[in-house]
Amino acid sequence: MTVDPQAPTYEDIARAMPVVRQSLRATLLYAWPLMCERLGFSFSLKHENHQPTGAFKVRGGVNFVNSLSEEERRRGIIGCTTGNHGQSLAFAASRFGVPVRLVVPEGNNPGKNASMRALGAGLIEHGRDFDDAKTYCEKLVQQHGYRYVQSANEPLLIAGVGTMAIEVFDELPQPDVILVPIGLGSGICGTALVAAARHPRTRVIGVQAAGAPAVTEAWRSGTPVTKDSIDTIAEGLATRSSASLTLDIMRRLVSDIVLVTDDEIVAAMRLILEATHNLPEPAGAASTAAAWKLRHELAGQTVVGILSGGNCDLSLLNRVLVGLAPA
Repeated sequence: MTVDPQAPTYEDIARAMPVVRQSLRATLLYAWPLMCERLGFSFSLKHENHQPTGAFKVRGGVNFVNSLSEEERRRGIIGCTTGNHGQSLAFAASRFGVPVRLVVPEGNNPGKNASMRALGAGLIEHGRDFDDAKTYCEKLVQQHGYRYVQSANEPLLIAGVGTMAIEVFDELPQPDVILVPIGLGSGICGTALVAAARHPRTRVIGVQAAGAPAVTEAWRSGTPVTKDSIDTIAEGLATRSSASLTLDIMRRLVSDIVLVTDDEIVAAMRLILEATHNLPEPAGAASTAAAWKLRHELAGQTVVGILSGGNCDLSLLNRVLVGLAPA
């Protein structure tokens, strides 16, 4: 398979590590005993919900904004987001004194919106979902000349978020499986690049929402996929189309992708809350939902789940507390 010449490498991720480390500490990797007991195998959560922005994407934002030229910093940056990519850019931009504008869908997670504003971002609400907001964002780029920071097709972002996988392999050198939630794929791509370099026998398995399966279908077919609509509570997984750069990397290096339902995600959120006393956002719980779904297949293996974010919309909390527990 032909490799996209823009695709980042393991060496790019290694170079990003000292840049990321200037702003962010390593996050916890821990096999919670009750979680392992419930699942029936060794399952370590990588707690990216402990980042200052509550999600893994901040690693990519720091690496990207650090690389900007003086002219790009003066013009400012813009991105489209449902929250975690935007918080990443806002956090990094605030550290480097760069103006940042973010386009979010109407009705977006209010907690994430408040966090982005608190970090200094100008917020523009437009469209019914991420893809509508993205189209409007690209119009603003053409009109105003902002530096557009895509959430997937940016090699420096992928290299930055890949540093979480270096931390995993530094602590646990030979995991059998790593489960990674997929929105557009920056997190799983960074993880897969590190796994291929550090322990090629590790299987990297993606997790998508059953109600938003565009990337899964594109990965299986090898051709871009766009959906007319999606239906999931996991805004971090709620994308209607695939992205070219991340799809190329996933097609080369990802072993499989699992689809999980919203009920399975909610059950996993409750399991994480019970077993670890951490409240994940739905996308962050997707890896645990997949671990439960695949628990018989994974028996006897050493498994890592990326808890990619903890920015849960509190309106979901009642559903988590009274929702279905894994059975």
